Amino acid sequence: MNAPTRPTLPFDVTWRTVLTIALPMTIAYLSTPLLGLVDTAVIGQLGDPVLVGGIAIGGIIFDLAFTTFNFLRSGTTGLTAQAVGANNSREIPAILMRSLCIALIAGIAIILLQVPIRDAGLFFLGGSDAVQAATASYFDIRVYSAPFLLANYAILGWYIGLGRAGAGLALQLFLNGLNIALSLWFVMGLSLGVEGVAAATVISEAATTLLGGAAVLWTLKGSPWPSRAHVFDREQFLKTMALNRDIMIRSFTLLIAFSYFVARSADQGEVILATNTILEKFIMTAAFFLDGLATAAEQLVGRAVGGNYRPAFRKTVRLTVFWSFVICGLLSILIALFGPQLLDLMTTSDEIRATGREYLVWVIIAPVFGVLAYVMDGVFIGATWSRDMRNMMLVSLAAFLAAYHLFFPIWGNDGLWLALTIFLGIRGLSLSVMCRWRADRTFSPDPIALSNRA
Repeated sequence: MNAPTRPTLPFDVTWRTVLTIALPMTIAYLSTPLLGLVDTAVIGQLGDPVLVGGIAIGGIIFDLAFTTFNFLRSGTTGLTAQAVGANNSREIPAILMRSLCIALIAGIAIILLQVPIRDAGLFFLGGSDAVQAATASYFDIRVYSAPFLLANYAILGWYIGLGRAGAGLALQLFLNGLNIALSLWFVMGLSLGVEGVAAATVISEAATTLLGGAAVLWTLKGSPWPSRAHVFDREQFLKTMALNRDIMIRSFTLLIAFSYFVARSADQGEVILATNTILEKFIMTAAFFLDGLATAAEQLVGRAVGGNYRPAFRKTVRLTVFWSFVICGLLSILIALFGPQLLDLMTTSDEIRATGREYLVWVIIAPVFGVLAYVMDGVFIGATWSRDMRNMMLVSLAAFLAAYHLFFPIWGNDGLWLALTIFLGIRGLSLSVMCRWRADRTFSPDPIALSNRA
């Protein structure tokens, strides 16, 4: 059954429209895996695989604790973009206020529950005693970044939803640039090891929250602030919570897959763990190139849904898919040409360098299989089709686990990488199949066009 008839608010989408959002956000997102690469490389220069493994497992625990709340970024983007598309200026600041309230509560909860979160992560992810000790040292400091990091998710998502990619770029560059500088200083200059990397993150997140709050006040200067009754309007708050719940389950499921990948890497020894960690950083770097286009899809699709304008929706999907495949192909070529040299920069261990070359082919293949997954995530987030994202992610996880148990006994670490590649491919294909069906049920007929036809 079609949605109730809604007015249509047209707008044009061109390749320039897409790239105006995608290019700044690609640069912004690239600074995040660059931070991961720098942290891993800085610790890697110490020549101890144990410390590299400690950073890897610590990072996964924080991904589970923090990225599970990534709905504060993506959910805020989708809802804000739809409010922009519908010209609902009253709702735009209220969306941010709701997200910041959730961020504060969730951040405090993570700090209060830090011991069971850390111990559960160490239990499930495994690693040697030395790796676990390094992970615990890292975790016990970085956990205090929680409220700031989650608030930064909400602020970034709000600016993306507004279509102000430049503001999002500035905040991300400040956050990750400061983090990189502090990590280099604390580890290489002050010899603080993994504790220095963690402290750099806490300071950077707190500073970015202050900067982001000031930016929001400037953006809303002269605009009326929503009343408390409107911010906590029952219908709107329940809508936000339902959207966030589905995206949280989707994000948590995604992290389970990557956590399982790291855990099964750790089972194979410290060298394989360190190797797979470094190669995974290459994949995440490729993903962040594609996430810039996914972000453009979020904003433009959300605006199209809010404005009930399907032509803009169709054009956004076509353009973002096309450019994603172009970028993905270029990235695979670059990795094929320069992957060995990048490996050499990442670690001084000859054993890790040699092992990395054996499995580098998977880093070349994975982006090709994952391209649809990244861009379709953007489409579904912008349209707030969160239930479908959740369900297809659960299907993809089941396929990943089945593929691992089928192929790992035969091909070892190659089987593990094959299972991850299958996981990425099924995510994209399943969402692509559902996209048109969902669009048919989301866009209601234009009442003006109907009256003209009559």
